[in-house]
Amino acid sequence: MNKPLRRIAIFCGLLMVALMIRANWIQFAQADELQNHPKNRRVAIERYGQPRGNIIVDGKAITGSTEVEGTDFKFKRTYRNGKMWAPVTGFASQAYGTNQLENIYDDILTGDDDRLFFNRTIDMLTGKDQKGGNVVTTLNAKVQKAAFEAMGDKKGAAVAIDPETGAILGLVSTPSYDPSTFAGNSSKDGKAWESLQKDQNPDEPMLNRALRQTYPPGSTFKVVTAAAALESGMYDIDEKTETPDPYRLPDTVTDLGNDGNHPCKDASLRVAMQWSCNTVFAKISHEIGNEEMIEYSERFGFNKEHFVPVRAAESVYPEDNRPQNAMAGIGQASNRATPLQMAMVAAAVANDGKLMQPYMVDQLVAPNLNVVEEHTPEEIGQAVSPENAQKLQQMMETVVEKGTGTTAQIDGVTVGGKTGTAQHGENNSKNPYAWFISYAKTGDGSSPIAVAVVIESANVLRDDIAGSKLAAPVAKAMMEAALDGKR
Repeated sequence: MNKPLRRIAIFCGLLMVALMIRANWIQFAQADELQNHPKNRRVAIERYGQPRGNIIVDGKAITGSTEVEGTDFKFKRTYRNGKMWAPVTGFASQAYGTNQLENIYDDILTGDDDRLFFNRTIDMLTGKDQKGGNVVTTLNAKVQKAAFEAMGDKKGAAVAIDPETGAILGLVSTPSYDPSTFAGNSSKDGKAWESLQKDQNPDEPMLNRALRQTYPPGSTFKVVTAAAALESGMYDIDEKTETPDPYRLPDTVTDLGNDGNHPCKDASLRVAMQWSCNTVFAKISHEIGNEEMIEYSERFGFNKEHFVPVRAAESVYPEDNRPQNAMAGIGQASNRATPLQMAMVAAAVANDGKLMQPYMVDQLVAPNLNVVEEHTPEEIGQAVSPENAQKLQQMMETVVEKGTGTTAQIDGVTVGGKTGTAQHGENNSKNPYAWFISYAKTGDGSSPIAVAVVIESANVLRDDIAGSKLAAPVAKAMMEAALDGKR
């Protein structure tokens, strides 16, 4: 063989070796990655080739599947009362994928989870189509409906928790959206999706305000500041606080006053909570100090992401200077909280100081109804001592009995609460946020529900924006729903 032919043969041989290496690399090393790549249409065809399992509330499915024609996707997702449940379920769309519970438990719902291998094997041997498992939630349909209807056309969110277990009973965000409208892959679905995006809809109906939006918590945060006051040993519930009215913020010439003509000068913690005295709680926050206020806030869950299992945004009590720390102690400045976080505050107080990890999925169930996974309630920590938690309960119950929160009263039920109206915008130029946090006690002293409600905006005059007027009635409706049959 002459020299040029030998070179060509060697070159061709190298090309064959390279081709074999590449083919083996694709078939073995990259097989899983390519098989599960989001742009691999066969993955989506398989996912929507059979009905998905369902998301369950109170033993009933709030989701479903329907067969479609004219596409290689055989089934698409359907939702019952989609707008009401969207903040819980999220969406499953042939065109836009999945999010929230639909995404986190996609393998269970499609039947692809390794824990369902036995079920898949039986289906294959018997010639049946693969079936998905179910996700059983902790949600209470009555509480969810009460919250959704009470919110009406208001923009905001509401969260209800069982203080003893951390189980989420209600989770509402308004305005909301119906995931059914873009569950398919048609041009109509595409238009529905586009209409919900922020650039087309400034109300952001797809934003989960209960978990992903943080707000200044306003005066509802005074419960945490009161807990810090009691835990520090510097104050007690009925002792005078020696607080001037107005109170000059430290290192400034700015005087902080109070709303209304209430007895806030030298007020005790109980009276200060009853009438939401800014001066008292700003002074307490300053005297305890920023580092310690951060520590006490973190006992309630601040400065940490929470997974329920959907990720909730981190609520923040910030490192700050002395005047800003005083303002953060009344829920202003850079203090930010999700509705979930403030529900956790109310729940910890109601549960004698014990803070439970919030969660909204109780069980994962196989198609044959065998339980694949079951949640065990988990204690995060002791936010406040039992003794001081009971003092906080006395203070919050005074708020509802004869303070700023009387609109949350329920006949024959002990209710503890705290109102809040948080400033919004530079120099409070925008309409404030209306807050209410609360819990209800049954006759045996147990507390089956703790609630947080925030109203971001509503069709009312600015002077009518207050926690007691807008948020407390929503919380009351949720508590009444939870107490139905338990009084």
